[in-house]
Amino acid sequence: MQPVIIVLIILVVLVFIALIKTIQVIPQASAAIVERFGRYTRTLNAGLNIVVPFIDTIRNRIDLREQVVPFPPQPVITQDNLVVNIDTVIYYQVTDARAATYEVASYIQAIEQLTVTTLRNIIGGMDLERTLTSREEINAALRGVLDEATGKWGIRVNRVELKAIEPPTSIQDSMEKQMRADRDKRAAILQAEGVRQSEILRAEGEKQSQILRAEGEAKAAALRAEGEAQAVRTVFEAIHAGDPDQKLLSYQYLQMLPKIAEGDANKLWIVPSEIGDALKGLSGAMGNFGGLGGGSGSSGTSTSVPAQERREKPSID
Repeated sequence: MQPVIIVLIILVVLVFIALIKTIQVIPQASAAIVERFGRYTRTLNAGLNIVVPFIDTIRNRIDLREQVVPFPPQPVITQDNLVVNIDTVIYYQVTDARAATYEVASYIQAIEQLTVTTLRNIIGGMDLERTLTSREEINAALRGVLDEATGKWGIRVNRVELKAIEPPTSIQDSMEKQMRADRDKRAAILQAEGVRQSEILRAEGEKQSQILRAEGEAKAAALRAEGEAQAVRTVFEAIHAGDPDQKLLSYQYLQMLPKIAEGDANKLWIVPSEIGDALKGLSGAMGNFGGLGGGSGSSGTSTSVPAQERREKPSID
């Protein structure tokens, strides 16, 4: 009985193993390559799949999702004989599991080497300055070459990105000095432009201030002259309305003489010729005032008679 039990146990184990090998569960976004006696039979898609145990074998399981593979820095020589290190990142996706398995031994290594050689060809035709400023152009050229070469491998290259471009240390120092000099130059230019603009605005402000001041002075002078003219007109009209005689005009003229002589700058005082007539008129007025005063006094023994009256008085024999 014991040998029979052992055989039954072995049969049960074999059946269990056969069931396990018969049922294959493939995850979503994955594929599996099935070979029968070493020859490709079919590709298992996502879900539950049945295979012949001990005859069909799973050769490879491939992830169909988009993959991101960074490549280490690669030294590349530019057109002006400068060595730069370039880091690249490849975004690819397997579209045909059978081709990715049988058309190339290792598609990751193949993509890496193809990227390096293509990158060297592209950078070799550019100088350093163009290399640093033409990332989009390099990316597009890399993607075109890789997409064409990897199509038969069942690989689609979605994107190629240059992660970093590192020139030599000496070139970096020179570039930093040049950038610093350019920044200093731009700062000096901006400062000079600011000073120039400030001077222009200050000059414009002074110009406007002088113009407004001159206009104000002109208006003030015009109003002052108009006021003086009005004052003279009013005095003139008042004088004519009062009908003054020669004696009053002579007295007013003498009152104005001290005002004419006012001021420290008046070194020379010119007496007009009319001063004599004014003094004569004033003295005549004062003489008449004195004669009137003498006639009214009680102690006077004689009275003064004007010359005209003396001339016109007839003589008595």
